[in-house]
Amino acid sequence: MSDSNYSSKTVAVSPLVLLSVVDHYNRVAKDSKKRVVGVVLGESSVNSDTIKVTNSFAIPFEEDDKNPGVWFLDHNYIESMCEMFKKINAKEKLLGWYHSGPKLRSSDLKINDVFKKYTSNPLLLIVDVQPREVGIPTDAYFAIEDIKNDGSSAEKTFIHVQSSIEAEEAEEIGVEHLLRDIRDQAAGTLSLKVTQTYQSLLGLHQKLREIANYLDKVYHNKLPINHVILGKLQNVFNLLPNLANKDESEPTSTTVKEESESNPLATAFTVKTNDELMMVYVSTLVRAIIAFHDLIENKIENKKLYENANEEKLESED
Repeated sequence: MSDSNYSSKTVAVSPLVLLSVVDHYNRVAKDSKKRVVGVVLGESSVNSDTIKVTNSFAIPFEEDDKNPGVWFLDHNYIESMCEMFKKINAKEKLLGWYHSGPKLRSSDLKINDVFKKYTSNPLLLIVDVQPREVGIPTDAYFAIEDIKNDGSSAEKTFIHVQSSIEAEEAEEIGVEHLLRDIRDQAAGTLSLKVTQTYQSLLGLHQKLREIANYLDKVYHNKLPINHVILGKLQNVFNLLPNLANKDESEPTSTTVKEESESNPLATAFTVKTNDELMMVYVSTLVRAIIAFHDLIENKIENKKLYENANEEKLESED
């Protein structure tokens, strides 16, 4: 599967999976630097771009803290649990695996190769068990072969895909009851809106800081140039509104070329707007021409009817 096919995929994670992963971490690796590993189950259709992760189970996993290349995974336990889950719900298939992260590790590619025994394209779901201020605690990845620029060889790497938290109707009712107990009843609607806006701004600030760090590393040659990422960032910057306020006291005798060089974003918006208005203008012009054509046809037809009526009148008088 190509990168473009993966970029269109969306992983929808059930809240039950998040609760299971957090419970697994609290029982096994709480207050430690260890991570927990498990299997994710769900539904995946070839014709659909959404992968639904609806269930999960923990598996025995050990790794050496000093040497990340040394780890143990119980294959027999995975096969036995999959057989039991298949008896409960045959629709839920093994999609891949999860770990408590919070980031990718060097041994993840080798562990991911183990799960290719059970599914052709294993999904790696990283669940951050530590509380976050903003954003969702999940990151989804697929392993691909990244071909170098010279085309000489290919390296295996992970590609990030979009993930979201989606619940079934029964789960939504349960989550709503939990939030009703947690939420402060004394807080009004305005307070909730302000809090949500503040959280959204924190999330935007965090993302902008990540973009700035990435661009800074690319600028200092610490990371290779990825034209796909830079193209998407350029599209984001092109969508930014023009917030530059011109002083009315300044002279307005600048040429179009000088204005485009000083504010290319405003020029881009102007060009785009002119293109759309040109389509409206042409459409209106075509409608007017058609209307004039119909008017001329009606006048010619009325003139013929009038002439025929006069001829018949003269003939009747004769």
